[in-house]
Amino acid sequence: MNKNILLLIIAFAFAGASAQTAKRPLKPTDVNIIPTLSDPQLSPDGKWLAYSLSEVDTVKDSRVSHLWMQSFDGKQSIQLTYGAEPASSPKWTPDGKFLSYISERDSKNGGQVWLMDRRGGEGHQLTDLKKGDLEDYVWSPDNKKLVLLIKDPENDGKEPKTVPPIKIDRYHFKQDIEGYLQHRHSHLYLYDIDTKKLDTLTAGDRDDDSPVWSPDGKTIAYVSNHTNDPDRNENLDIFTVEAKHDGEIKQLTTYTGHDIAPLWSPDGKHIAYLRSTSDANYYIYQHDVLCIMDADGKNSRVLTEALDRPASNHAWSRDSKSIVYLVSSDRIRYVAQYNLLLRKSTTVYKGAECSFESLIGHSLGVWVAKMTTPYMPHELVAIENGKIRRLTFHQDKWLNTVKLAHVKGFQSFSSDGTLVSGILYTPDTTNKKLPFILYIHGGPTDQDEFEFDMIRQTLASAGYAVAAVNYRGSTGRGLDYTKAIYADWGNKEVQDLLGAVDELVKLGVADRDHLGIGGWSYGGILTDYTIATDPRFKAASSGAGSAFQLGVYGSDQWVVQYDNELGYPWKNPEKYIKLSYPFFHADKIKTPTQFMSGLKDFNVPTVGGEQMYQALKSQGVPTQLVLYPGQFHGITVPSYQVDRLQRYIEWYDKFLK
Repeated sequence: MNKNILLLIIAFAFAGASAQTAKRPLKPTDVNIIPTLSDPQLSPDGKWLAYSLSEVDTVKDSRVSHLWMQSFDGKQSIQLTYGAEPASSPKWTPDGKFLSYISERDSKNGGQVWLMDRRGGEGHQLTDLKKGDLEDYVWSPDNKKLVLLIKDPENDGKEPKTVPPIKIDRYHFKQDIEGYLQHRHSHLYLYDIDTKKLDTLTAGDRDDDSPVWSPDGKTIAYVSNHTNDPDRNENLDIFTVEAKHDGEIKQLTTYTGHDIAPLWSPDGKHIAYLRSTSDANYYIYQHDVLCIMDADGKNSRVLTEALDRPASNHAWSRDSKSIVYLVSSDRIRYVAQYNLLLRKSTTVYKGAECSFESLIGHSLGVWVAKMTTPYMPHELVAIENGKIRRLTFHQDKWLNTVKLAHVKGFQSFSSDGTLVSGILYTPDTTNKKLPFILYIHGGPTDQDEFEFDMIRQTLASAGYAVAAVNYRGSTGRGLDYTKAIYADWGNKEVQDLLGAVDELVKLGVADRDHLGIGGWSYGGILTDYTIATDPRFKAASSGAGSAFQLGVYGSDQWVVQYDNELGYPWKNPEKYIKLSYPFFHADKIKTPTQFMSGLKDFNVPTVGGEQMYQALKSQGVPTQLVLYPGQFHGITVPSYQVDRLQRYIEWYDKFLK
C-alpha cells in the first residue's frame, strides 16, 4: 500500500475517534436528557438503597419517575418499575423483605400504597383509599400498620354536576399549587395491613404533618399548629398521638416560633428536631437550629446555636450517641455531627465545591447522602472515614457528551464595605472579556451554592460570563447577614449586586458595555429594583417578580409577611410606596426587559410582571411578556423549561451581542 494512502487512512481513523469523543456545549434541549434522583431509602440490613429516578417523557411532555435499587457495595444497579405510570416515595418494610411505593396505577382515587417483593416480581396494591389525597405514609416498626397522611377530599368526595363556587373565609386564603384555600386539611390515619381498617388519629381545622413512629411502635410524633388561627402565625409544635383509635394526644413543645422535623433516636429515649431562631409570629429572616429533647418533651436544649448557620437534614447514628446534620455555609452545604456525650459538633465532610442533601445513617461512622457539584447533578454517595465514594452513576451518560462551563468562586465589596460571595460561570478557562449576565437567586432567604445549575450553565455555554451573587438577605453567612434587609427591600441587595458587577468588570471578565441581568422570583424582583437604580444594563429578564408591592397586597400568598414585616398598607402607605420603587420610577428604566410568569402562580402572581410590562410598553422601552399556561411559581413542564432557556438566550443575544 502507498505510504501516503496509509497515512491518510490513519489520519481519518484518528479524526473519527476524535469526533466521537468531542464534547458539545450544553444547550436548552438537554433539559430532556437529565435524570433527577430523589427519596433515597436505606434497607434495614444496610445492603441496598432504594430511590426514585425521574426522566423526561417527551411524548407526554412530563417527567415520569420509577424505582431503582443500588447495592451499597456499588456492584449492582437495578430498575424495579417500568411503564407509563410513575412510582414514587419508596420505603422499605422494617423487616427488609418488601419495598412499598406510591402509584396511581389502576386507581380512580389518586395515589395508593403498593408493595413488591424486594427480590423482584410484580407489585400489588396495598391500600384502596376512597376519599382524600394520600400525601405520605410511614411503616410501623412491626410491619403491621401504616400511618397515612391524607388531605381532606374536595366536595366531600362527591363529583358535582357543576363545579360549585369557591367560598373563602380564611385570612391566608391562597397558596401556590394548592390554589384557593378553603378548609381542606391534612390529618393522620392509622391503616391496619391485615384488616384493611382505617382509623382517624387526628382531626380539626388545622394541618398535621411529618409523622414518625417511636421505636416501640406505641406512639407517633408529628407537627401541627394548634393556635386559635394557624393562618396568622408559624407556631408549629411537636405532638405525639397514641397509635390507636382515640389515642391520647400530647403536646411536647411550646416554643412560639416553629418546631419541626421530629426524629426519634433508635433507642427511643430522645427526639431530635429543628427550631426556628425567631419566636415571632412570622419572620422570614431566620434559620433553623438543631435541638434535642427527651421523648416526653422534657429537657429540651439547642445544640447548634453558636454555629450561626442553618442546620437541616438531621439523622441519628444507629447507636443513638450522635446526630449528623447538614450546615449551609457560604456557597456550600457540608456534613457535621453532634456527639451527645461530648456535647460538641465536629465536621464529617466539608468539600470546597460541593453540596449535600438527604442524609441517612448507614453504620457507625458511615453515612449516605445525595451530593452535587457544579459539574454533576445529584448522585448518591457514601461518606466513609472522611472520604466520598460514588454509589450511583446516572448522570455520566449525558455528561460524557457535553462540555460544561467553567465554575469558580469570587468575592467582592459593596459600596458600604460589605464582603459578598459569588460564583462565576464562563464558557472555558480563558480569562477573556465576555458579554455578561448577572442571574440572581430567589428567596431571598436562600443561597447559591457550588451545585449543578442548569440555567447558568446553559447561559455560559451560549457564550456569556454568568454570575451568581449571595446578596444580603441570603443564608449561609449568619443571621445578621440574612436579616439585614428586613423591611428594606431592594436597597442593600442592589448594592451587593452592583458591587459584584463592578468587581467582575475590574477583573476583565465582564464587558462593561454588554451587561445583562435577570432572575426568577425574588431574583425577578431584584432585577426590577436594579434596572430602576442603574441604567448600565443593556438587557434584562425578570421572571415571576413584582415591583408594585402596594398593588399586590391580597393577590399573592404572602399576606402574613406583609402584615408582620411592613404593617397594614392603610397604616403604612409610605413604606409600601417606597418598596414599590421600580414601578413608581419606571420612567428611569431604559433597559430592554423580558417579563415571564406561570399563569397559575399564586406565589408571585402574573400581575407583578404585567404591571411592569405595561409600564415599559407605555414608554416605548423594548419589552416582552411571556406567560406559561398551567404553570405555578416553578416551571415544571419540560418543553416550557426548554422554551424559557431558549428565550433567555434569544433575548440576551439580541441586545448584548
